[in-house]
Amino acid sequence: MPDSTATAQQLSLPEELVLMLLNEQNGYFHQVPGWDLNCAVTGAVLAELALLSRIDTDLDSLHFVDPAETGDPVLDPFLKEIAKEPVRRDAQYWIERLANRAESIIDQTLERLVSLNILEHHDGDFWTLAPAAWRQEVAGASQEGVVGNYVRTRVLKALFTDEIPDPRDIIVICLVNTCDVFRFMFEIDEETQERIDFICRMDLIGRSIAAAVEHNIASPSLRPSALTRKIPVVPLRKLLLNPRLRGGNIAAIFAHLAEEYGPVFQISAPFREPQIFLAGPEVNRWIHRNGRMYLRSRDYFTDIEKVYGASGLIPALDGADHFQLRKAMQPGYSRSRLEDRLGDLYDRVRRFMADWEVGSNRQAVRLCRLMINAQVSPLVISIESQDFIEDLIKFKERALTSHVAKLLPRFMLRTPAMKRASGAIDIGVQRILGAHTAAQRAGCPRDLVDDLLSLHASDPQFLPESNLGFSLSAPMLASLYLGDALAFALYAMASQPALQERIRSEADALFANGDPEAGDLADESIDVTRRFIMECLRMYPIVPGSIRNVMNSCVVEGCELPLGARIVILQTASHYLSDVFPDPDSFDIDRYLPPRSEHRSPGYAPYGLGTHTCLGFRWVELQLAVNLLMVAHYFRLEVAPANYKLRVSPFPSQSPSRKLKFRIAEQWHEFPPSS
Repeated sequence: MPDSTATAQQLSLPEELVLMLLNEQNGYFHQVPGWDLNCAVTGAVLAELALLSRIDTDLDSLHFVDPAETGDPVLDPFLKEIAKEPVRRDAQYWIERLANRAESIIDQTLERLVSLNILEHHDGDFWTLAPAAWRQEVAGASQEGVVGNYVRTRVLKALFTDEIPDPRDIIVICLVNTCDVFRFMFEIDEETQERIDFICRMDLIGRSIAAAVEHNIASPSLRPSALTRKIPVVPLRKLLLNPRLRGGNIAAIFAHLAEEYGPVFQISAPFREPQIFLAGPEVNRWIHRNGRMYLRSRDYFTDIEKVYGASGLIPALDGADHFQLRKAMQPGYSRSRLEDRLGDLYDRVRRFMADWEVGSNRQAVRLCRLMINAQVSPLVISIESQDFIEDLIKFKERALTSHVAKLLPRFMLRTPAMKRASGAIDIGVQRILGAHTAAQRAGCPRDLVDDLLSLHASDPQFLPESNLGFSLSAPMLASLYLGDALAFALYAMASQPALQERIRSEADALFANGDPEAGDLADESIDVTRRFIMECLRMYPIVPGSIRNVMNSCVVEGCELPLGARIVILQTASHYLSDVFPDPDSFDIDRYLPPRSEHRSPGYAPYGLGTHTCLGFRWVELQLAVNLLMVAHYFRLEVAPANYKLRVSPFPSQSPSRKLKFRIAEQWHEFPPSS
């Protein structure tokens, strides 16, 4: 919607409350516990209905006045609910009854604020004030303009001047005050608190709604039930005898356990602490929305930080620091930056495939990792790293296996072979820094390293030199994950000739008149390829789960997760649950067509969940599509040996077994002359 429309439009109280509570430092709400936030948002809905004269409320009662719909999809369902009630109730009753709907209200409100160009949504479910909004705020729009007269500015004026606030602002102040977060927003002294208390007594609607909200927040009996069930224990033999264990696919293995034991269960292994596992779509929904408030990643990642001599790496950060570093790195991993380099990408894919001889066999995992690295290193960090990338990957895999999965003793990272492999980190960093002097970068397109070095120069405490080894080598390590995803995709294509032909048809159309532009790679042009990749990511997720520690005790699907417990979130186990993906063992790209649209469920989570969702997943989708299309355009692949049955190597991340090979069966087109 155009900015001019946004500024001319009146926002509702739920929208203004959400804007007021948004903390741009961490991209989410101020420290408001979930139930308290639900009560406040529900109170804002009732207050808006009162201001619109659809209901009337005072300190003792709330009654229905006008049945006319407001046209607001957030307000009207509440209005209908109140209209159906035969007995007059008070505001406290309605907040208690309707607070369980607040999450959907918040979702709709955030979506609308994004559509109005007031908020900007960032991957991982973060929000900040959109550039269009703050530019209008700085420029100073009319008093009637919503963005120009931003709610926080109005509240500041009400709190720190003697002006009499508007009734809407009084209600917002009342609701924020019940959440007890003004002290986190502004410097609140005794005089200002007296002013807040005075304002909260100025309006009858505001007083009545705030009192009802405050009562619901304070009353433990109105919170979600604290009654919990015992976490089921899976006997170790159940895991070892799991019929899917031999295939190695972690997602499939734990889906089988979740079907029998439910979404929360634990497994005890000899000489190890019991491990709690979470699996299923409802768990995924909870993690995505609430994980940031109850779980943290720092504890399990500390050992890896020590391996790299670092502290405060992005996988180990949560909260505002994570959001700040994520924002700084996001442009370097964005799809738009890859779209700007599509010509280079096409050239590098062709250059890598130039020595593929018809009739030859290639080991799948090594081939795909090197193929992806031949593209990622020059495009993301502006160096070539083929000569040491395998050592870098070898060291990272051993570090994860010994220090995170703990499947090997730690001394296995200190063997002579691993010490030699670790030298690849220094080689990579020195090569990167040598290529990023002012003279070397003159006239070059900006890359991720430019972004990171700029952040280091501006805030060396936030991104210290000790962290650069990991941060600068991380893009090369994408060759491990993205390369393995490509290996799975090429296996799926080579083993299904009919689908290979459909992908080839899309590729031939795209490359018929030269290399396609970014706009040519729209979803409708690569529909089969896009859905094929989605199904590959469902059936063969590279990172099937993540590890977190409980920092605030919580209840998930009826089970309490105790403080300090280490949990494993198997977000991709849902990929193999038949109630989420019918016939989950079948490769079916039509799952993603309407009306089925099975990926719309929170059960589809190939890139992770919540704040730690893969930062570069849109880049990944485009690069995978380009590679798959170009391979299909130039070659026909076969699986070798022909009777090979896929096995998955599950640790430290999932990849095809090293026994998988591809046979270059036929070449369809000659390569154009090198540019």
